[in-house]
Amino acid sequence: MSEATTPQSGQRFAGQVALITGASRGIGLGIAQRLNAEGATVILTARKADALAEAVAQFPDGAAVGIAGKSDDPNHRAEVFDTIAEKFGRLDVLVTNVGINPVYGPLIDIDLDAARKILDVNVIGTLAWIQEAVHHERLNFRQNKGRVVSISSVAGQVPSPGISFYGISKAAVSHLTRSLAVELGPDIRVNAVAPAVVKTDFATALYEGREAEVAATYPVGRLGTPEDIAGAVAYLASADAEWITAQVLTADGGVITAGGSA
Repeated sequence: MSEATTPQSGQRFAGQVALITGASRGIGLGIAQRLNAEGATVILTARKADALAEAVAQFPDGAAVGIAGKSDDPNHRAEVFDTIAEKFGRLDVLVTNVGINPVYGPLIDIDLDAARKILDVNVIGTLAWIQEAVHHERLNFRQNKGRVVSISSVAGQVPSPGISFYGISKAAVSHLTRSLAVELGPDIRVNAVAPAVVKTDFATALYEGREAEVAATYPVGRLGTPEDIAGAVAYLASADAEWITAQVLTADGGVITAGGSA
């Protein structure tokens, strides 16, 4: 295999270093736990230092490093990449779990400053993490056949009332994924996962108090979990998917095909 020597069963990321942004809880933490379980040393970022420290404490000693800061802060990103370079001298997997949605309601009434902030964090932030990983001189991301997996959303595939501008930003992330995959191949693979409703604090407004009703619209009969998304990310980041790039894997329990929305 071109990305790494064949690992022992269940250890597809043995000897590799993975960075997961937005990883103090929910989907990001689930992804970090899955990659670590398969052998990766993981670096977690998040805004809140206390929550990040609690997340890192769940990992075995030396298996995880937490670096707190805002995803759209260039100084934070520089600190993250420099720390990885100094401690490990390499980066193999970048998971951009960048996403905010500070508003809920009709698109026609959205505050334009809030819309700009969503684009800045969700789209420009995603691009910035990838740019800086590729250009960092000491990470050898390209030489290591680096893999990028971004978290998009099914809200970027179909209109999703109440979170429409969030969906617009995630549609941009999906197209960004395809465009970067074409630019960065053959050295770097770039893919994304587009979840529907996953049971996290971030998504509670979409199901709280009516989970059974929402879940009934999903052909699989339940909402997603962070573990569901972590499995999809681990696959795309592994050598099992080394002929797969420029793809957005829809992880939605079949709800979009069944005529639903995020």
